[in-house]
Amino acid sequence: MTSGLWELVLKGIWITVQLLVFSALLAGAVSFAVGIARTSRRWIVRFLAGFYTEVFRGTSALIMIFWVYFVLPLAFGWQLVPMWAGTLALGLTYGAYGAEIVRGALNAVDPAQREGGIALSFTPWQRMRLVLLPQAVPEMIPSFCNLLIELLKGTALVSIMGMGDLAFSGNLVRLALQQSAEIYSYVLLIYFVIAFLLTRLMRGLEKRLKAGIGRDPGTEAAARELKRAQTTGVGAASGGAA
Repeated sequence: MTSGLWELVLKGIWITVQLLVFSALLAGAVSFAVGIARTSRRWIVRFLAGFYTEVFRGTSALIMIFWVYFVLPLAFGWQLVPMWAGTLALGLTYGAYGAEIVRGALNAVDPAQREGGIALSFTPWQRMRLVLLPQAVPEMIPSFCNLLIELLKGTALVSIMGMGDLAFSGNLVRLALQQSAEIYSYVLLIYFVIAFLLTRLMRGLEKRLKAGIGRDPGTEAAARELKRAQTTGVGAASGGAA
């Protein structure tokens, strides 16, 4: 490819990375806000959070992009630029999936931890911030990693708006060179590299967070084996033999 075409591809990569970062930030904020709301004691809060989750999980991200970019101007009289339209549509859609990750992780925390917070006279917000979230967040990281990779692949949908992301730029280069196999192979490789880097970053974050609460992922298997041995009495037998 010529330098001009490579420049077009690099610009597409940059736009894709920008869209990924912006939509991931929005999806993360939505995930925690809605996920925490789904564990609220007030039924109306749980109902509204559940309604949002079901609506955005049950609709197509592609159609949501169409709706935000083409319907909103007709309904409300204002037009979003493609970057913000894509960010809004993807962030709200994937945030609904993330909300279920947050809700599940919070519900998985040992109930004794909640009771301990109550015994210490913590307010609900203090229990959430000081007790529940520090234990739940590390458990969310693997699922959030998968969701982030899905979001990366979902950014290709914005090409329908004519936005010059990686998928759109790759298609322009294909049309210019008439080399579908080679160009799309390059595009696939670029997406894979970005996804691989994101995976390594999230794994490093997971290890750091779990080490911070004394649960290094590298020692989890040994801990499970020890617990199994204690449950079956193998440990006690070994101790008696010693």
